[in-house]
Amino acid sequence: MNSAWSDPILPCAEAKALEARLFGGEEAREWPAMQQAGTAVGRAALEDFKEIGGFPAAGRVLVLAGKGHNGGDALLAAKTILEQHPAAQAAVLFVGGERALRPLAWRAWRELLRIAPGRVTKLPPKKGNPEGRGEYDLCLDGIFGFQFRPPVDAATAEVLRRVNAHPGIRLRAAVDLPSGVGGEAGDITFRADFTYATGSVKTPLLAERHRDVVGRLRYLDLGFFEAENNIAGAVDRVLKPSVLAPLAALRAPQSDKRTFGHLFVIGGSRHYPGAVLMCVQAALRSGVGLVTAFVPESLAAAYAARAPEAIWVGWPETPAGSLAPEGLPLFRAQLDRATALVMGPGLGPERGAHALAGEIVKLTDLPVVLDADALQPAVLAAVRGERVVCLPHAGEFQRLAGGREANSAVLRAVAHETGATVVLKGPVTRIADGDRVYHSFFGGPVLARGGSGDLLAGLVGGLLAQSTCEPVPAACRGVVWHGLAADLLARDRGQVAVQATQLLDYLPAALRLASDAC
Repeated sequence: MNSAWSDPILPCAEAKALEARLFGGEEAREWPAMQQAGTAVGRAALEDFKEIGGFPAAGRVLVLAGKGHNGGDALLAAKTILEQHPAAQAAVLFVGGERALRPLAWRAWRELLRIAPGRVTKLPPKKGNPEGRGEYDLCLDGIFGFQFRPPVDAATAEVLRRVNAHPGIRLRAAVDLPSGVGGEAGDITFRADFTYATGSVKTPLLAERHRDVVGRLRYLDLGFFEAENNIAGAVDRVLKPSVLAPLAALRAPQSDKRTFGHLFVIGGSRHYPGAVLMCVQAALRSGVGLVTAFVPESLAAAYAARAPEAIWVGWPETPAGSLAPEGLPLFRAQLDRATALVMGPGLGPERGAHALAGEIVKLTDLPVVLDADALQPAVLAAVRGERVVCLPHAGEFQRLAGGREANSAVLRAVAHETGATVVLKGPVTRIADGDRVYHSFFGGPVLARGGSGDLLAGLVGGLLAQSTCEPVPAACRGVVWHGLAADLLARDRGQVAVQATQLLDYLPAALRLASDAC
């Protein structure tokens, strides 16, 4: 995997060593990085606020500022927000007192006052602020950084308790890590809706015990890894939008539809008639040249009316409405036209359908995506090899892993045992290839609805069918593309009153966004 597409996820000690090498403790080198981090946090928070209607023109920001770099980052994030919203206001609580500010945090405080005279209030700490009756649109947590060591002092713990219980804060955002989370966990932590990892992602953010306080993760790439991307052969890595750069580039001018591959999709049943249609609709948006779908013959005509760009082939059915073994000769006769397969969306629960899936994968050495009911240990056993991409959710992964916990080590072990690229879908989607685990922070609760996995299967399959794309890059690109489009959908339409298939209309914008980020 090209290291330009991902950055290493680091333990706190390694992150500290990296920053020491980059800045050497020199304020002249640290200040530009603090400005970059603060600006990035402010902009990212405004973007994510769009999921709940957008930051109000006269919005109120609460800043919890510690004495060090995280406090400075939070103050500069507030500066960015107030610059973009001239009627907005900020209230700042110096948790350790204003006099304790280190030089760069003090400089950030002066910058905030300079750009927003009359719009910044300093809260008196002795009143146990923030007071419960005040309402804030956004709270920025910059109390502790990744070098935090427990315990949390009593005064700070009281602030955190008040903020966590505050009924009038619409969105809580942590700078780098939620205060109280670090190499060692404190007794109380800031409970974030979003955490913005600045410069590098630290391993405590991915720990199961911190899931409820970290909220949704965002990685703000500040260029820290431009010189040393493969630190100590990091096993866990975070994916960046640049993974999509090849898809945003110009295509060869002498291309035709056969240039970009031919995907075969096998699935569908009367139990789940919509899944395979959504998979095909996504595949048609993936850039693949041709899509042929093999579906129950009773459904083919209706599907053709919904997606006429695909070739729909009716497959003989069982009495229960699943694909019947009698269709294998029909499939075999056309197989030499395919460059990749997707199998499983809507396949149904019949054992006969699962056995058929095993027979199908034995017929070819093509790359194959297995999803939904095709994710059976027996099917994987029939198709061992690096040409396979599996797309399980948590329950399906348990089936493949024999009940083992879904941590990074087990993900790599299952990928190694099966030879497959394993994509474990979830709030943080993880892609394992046996050696590394790639983490995608794109997407969010807008994907927590039926059909989103079928769309992902179509995207990954379409990318895999294009001959230049190997399984690991295809999986990573599909996951990031799917997630970025979901982010754009949520920012435009909100998280609730949307349908999974609306994500398809945001795929072009996601590619443009990724191209701009490169």
